[in-house]
Amino acid sequence: MKVDKYFRQCVGIDVAKDTFMACLSMLDIATDEGRSSQTVEFANNKHGFNQLVKWSRKEAVREAKLTFLMEVTGVYHEKLAHHLQKLGFQVYVVLSSRARKYAEYEGIKTKTDSMDAYALSRFGCAAHHLVPWTPPKPIYAALRMKTRFASHLNKVRTTIGNQLHALSNSFEKDAALERMYKSLIDKIDKELEDDDKAIEELIDTDAELKSRIEKVCSITSVGMKTAVTVIAETGAFEFITSQKQLVSYAGLDVVSSQSGPNDPRHHISKKGNVYIRAALYMPAINACMYNKRVSELYERVKEKNPNARKVAVTAGMRKLLIQIYTIWKKNELFDKQR
Repeated sequence: MKVDKYFRQCVGIDVAKDTFMACLSMLDIATDEGRSSQTVEFANNKHGFNQLVKWSRKEAVREAKLTFLMEVTGVYHEKLAHHLQKLGFQVYVVLSSRARKYAEYEGIKTKTDSMDAYALSRFGCAAHHLVPWTPPKPIYAALRMKTRFASHLNKVRTTIGNQLHALSNSFEKDAALERMYKSLIDKIDKELEDDDKAIEELIDTDAELKSRIEKVCSITSVGMKTAVTVIAETGAFEFITSQKQLVSYAGLDVVSSQSGPNDPRHHISKKGNVYIRAALYMPAINACMYNKRVSELYERVKEKNPNARKVAVTAGMRKLLIQIYTIWKKNELFDKQR
C-alpha cells in the first residue's frame, strides 16, 4: 500500500482484567485496501505495555502515524491508556456500543477477544471523527472511588438491616447478635457520613466543578450524591457526544427480542454502568411526581399501559439522566417551568 495522506494504521486493543489482545491494521481509505496482523496477547501490566509498544513499532510502517484504540472497560483500560499517552502516542477510547455497531456494519458477527481487537483496529483506521483521548482530571477518578465506596457500603447496610429485622422478629431472640448487627450498622452509617464529607471537601477544591454540580442539583429531584455519581462515572461526559450514547452507556437503552410471529418484547439492555442506574432510581421515582417534564413522560407511559409502572419509572430515569447531561453541557440553571 502507498503511504500517503490516505494511509492509516491503528492498533486495536481489547482489554480484560489480566490480559489484553492487540491487532494492527493498515488501511488506504482512498482505495479501501488494507491488511491486518495476527492478534497477539499481552499481560495487562507495565511489562505487557512495554511489550506492546515494542511489537507495535516492529509491525507498523515507520513513515506513518501510529494510533491506538480501545474500548471503555470499567477501569481495566485506564493504566494502558495512560501509559501510551505518556509515551506520546495518539490514543482513542470509545464506548463499547459504538465499537460494536461498527463491527455489525462490517458484518463481523463473531465476538471473541481476538475478533474484537481486529474490529477495533479496523475501526481506528476507518473512523474519521474520533476525538483523541486525554487523561481525565484526577478529581473525577477520586470522586468515582468515593461514590462507589458509598454504593457498596449501602448494599452491605441493606443486607445487615434485613438480617437484623429477621432476627428481631424471630421466635427465639439473641440479644448479643442483635447488638452486634446494630453496632455494624452504626459503624457503616459513620463511614457513609465521613464519605459524604470527604466528597464535599473534594468538590470544594475545584470552584468550577462545584459551580457546575450546583447547577445540576438545580434539577428537580437531583441531589448532590446523584449529580456527583453521574459526573464521576462519565468523567464529566468525557466519552459522550450525544444523548443516545449516554443512555446506552448507562444501560438504559431499549432493546427488543422477538421469536416467531409474537410481538417483540422491549426492555432496557442493562449493558452499561450499573452505578449510574442505581443512583438514578430513587431520584426518578421522586421526579415522576415533582419534576414537570419527567412527570409528563411518566403519565404518558402509564396512560398507554396502566400496569407499566416500572417501565414508566425507567423512562423517568432516562429523562432525568438526559436533563443532567443537558444542564452540564449548557452550564446553566435548570428551568423548572419548562
